[in-house]
Amino acid sequence: MAGAGLAVSVAIVAPPIAHATASTYPARRVCAIPSSSSSSSGSSFRSSPLRATTGLSGNRRGARRGVSVACSVQGQDTTIEDVTKSTWQSLVMESELPVLVEFWASWCGPCKMIDPVVGKLSKDYEGRLKCYKLNTDESPDIASQYGVRSIPTMMIFKNGEKKDSVIGAVPESTLTTCIEKFVER
Repeated sequence: MAGAGLAVSVAIVAPPIAHATASTYPARRVCAIPSSSSSSSGSSFRSSPLRATTGLSGNRRGARRGVSVACSVQGQDTTIEDVTKSTWQSLVMESELPVLVEFWASWCGPCKMIDPVVGKLSKDYEGRLKCYKLNTDESPDIASQYGVRSIPTMMIFKNGEKKDSVIGAVPESTLTTCIEKFVER
């Protein structure tokens, strides 16, 4: 089909439908890549390069499907160490360096989208920033202590204090701007 756009292969992740509510899955990330040439084929498909929608009821295209799109960056090792309730004090609160904590869950599509970005930033800021992941399903006490209501949420801690937070699968530049305020140059 000429002029239809670029085809991208992505993984589709289906969360447990039995518990799906707007508060459980607060954000969806929908990504479409429009064609480089304008086509007058009469197609009614319209898209922007990136559109975020919130809540299941607000997403007309995927409201009943209960699926999320997860993109990954091939060739990058983005393994970030997990922090739990038992290691929170020593790894985050007592760290001499600023700490970026990604609050996530295994069923969260946008969390899987932001994971390679956080992995890249952990390498870029190695020696100046520590990066950890906290699974909100396994450590809900810490998530509620810091008021995490949507995931992914990235929080910056410095000297044992929460300094800033970023909610959602945001571009790398947004996280970099947030990090730069708290790391030593």
